[in-house]
Amino acid sequence: MANKLHLRVVTPTGQFYDGSCDMVIMKTIDGDTGVLYGHQPLTTILDLGCLRILDEGSEKKSTLMGGFAKVNSEGLTIISDAAEWPGDIDIERAEKSRQRATERLEGTSKGTSEVDHSRAEAALKRAVLRIDIAGVEK
Repeated sequence: MANKLHLRVVTPTGQFYDGSCDMVIMKTIDGDTGVLYGHQPLTTILDLGCLRILDEGSEKKSTLMGGFAKVNSEGLTIISDAAEWPGDIDIERAEKSRQRATERLEGTSKGTSEVDHSRAEAALKRAVLRIDIAGVEK
């Protein structure tokens, strides 16, 4: 039996995932990063993106709303602002959020602040990610 990577994902609402797997792929600010058992120690900042958990030929995907990751001899620990499985995503709510963010971005050229523009961009990225991940289950 091959060695397994221990993965723990924690959000402000509690433990999202705690288990063993063959490989994890996560989106960092430097791009996608894959982690296997025995990976060198690493601490990295996470971007909004898809968390992929690969184990014995199967793959689980979830959203990962930023945070940071630490790899050490005990495994991989991810602390994220939020994470969701595809089946837990309310697609209708995500679509409405995308629409509101798009409307805000279209209106930002009419004298709104840079902060409002940045918030609208972040909301749009979160909504698009949630919609994309929810589509995985279809």
